[in-house]
Amino acid sequence: MVLVPTYNERENIDAILDAILEAQPSAHVAVIDDASPDGTGAMADARAAADPRIHVVHRARKEGLGPAYLHGFRWALQQPAGYTHVFEMDADFSHDPAHLGPMLAKARAGADVVVGSRWVPGGGIEGWSHVRLGISYGGSFYARTVLGIGVLDLTAGFVCYRRRVLEVLPLSEVRSRGYGFQIEMKYRALVAGFSLVEHPIVFPDRVRGESKMSLRIVLEGATAVWRLRRTLPRPPST
Repeated sequence: MVLVPTYNERENIDAILDAILEAQPSAHVAVIDDASPDGTGAMADARAAADPRIHVVHRARKEGLGPAYLHGFRWALQQPAGYTHVFEMDADFSHDPAHLGPMLAKARAGADVVVGSRWVPGGGIEGWSHVRLGISYGGSFYARTVLGIGVLDLTAGFVCYRRRVLEVLPLSEVRSRGYGFQIEMKYRALVAGFSLVEHPIVFPDRVRGESKMSLRIVLEGATAVWRLRRTLPRPPST
């Protein structure tokens, strides 16, 4: 199951659904739409009506990335298909669906969590200014330093979770709403003793639609790491 959260992604939704299913024809995709006023949800509904591999989960309002994914995780675990792995990825092509297969292969080879990483050898970012690159890399460096773990791309949003991880983690206790959610989920997985590997991806800047990043989201991530360090034990390997 591939979860794709959306808010005002009408420019991308058809193309990303096509690309995901072309890369992984046997996959299912769930669009988690936060009541997009631009009609993204209705476009996804039309696609779902024509293809049983596509699903749409409508949420009443925009609440942030974390709540959208948590809703999607719970929904996926409840489905009769019994999905063995659940992906999260963006709708704007910053996450290339071509990586779904290699990431799934690493999960099937034994990794509990596979992270599409920009900062491991072979990974990178295209189209960003030096300032934006510095902020992104600095954010991951700051988070892993405070938390004392070795994951290079803690803020990455292209992730594959083995079903068991989502069944074991206390999803109701995850508090982060923005990109701090990505840090929190990875840290909680490590604290629970699950294995995590990083798979190199190249992250291009979006070419259509608008970024959802804001100063508030950045600040939430910065404070979330101290809350996690204060309230959770260190992972077994540290």
